[in-house]
Amino acid sequence: MSDYGDEGGAEPMDEPAFEEDELQDYYDPETVVEGEDEGEPRPEDDNAENDHVIVSGDPNAVANQAKGGEKSHRDKRVPNDQRMTTPFMTKYEKARILGTRALQISMNAPVLVDLEGETDPLQIAIKELQEKKIPLIVRRYLPDGSYEDWTCEELLQ
Repeated sequence: MSDYGDEGGAEPMDEPAFEEDELQDYYDPETVVEGEDEGEPRPEDDNAENDHVIVSGDPNAVANQAKGGEKSHRDKRVPNDQRMTTPFMTKYEKARILGTRALQISMNAPVLVDLEGETDPLQIAIKELQEKKIPLIVRRYLPDGSYEDWTCEELLQ
């Protein structure tokens, strides 16, 4: 018995699997649907003029826009004397900082510590972190949409 269900053997199939009349027309983007003008906004678009607006990577940005509470970018920043998160670097922040700095070093960014014969970018980044010389800032987003900025010099390991 074959996979195609024919039990007879090696007879070729002579008739097509579908009729010519059964072929469906494919979508052609060049055709215009009746009653639709190209210059007018479509009814399903709520804001046709905001089609080209890209929302930032902040997960709360969409929620804040929907509330109508438009705060400027600087208003969401928590001042340094009012920060509420701990001054300890998490293992995730450390991994991200070391990876980012090692990538920068491998792309010929200036090294901020004495190399002492070291050639591995990750080891150089670790040495820079130990000496608190990494020029990166950790941004911690809070549940209300505001954020805190911590420099690598301020964070304890």
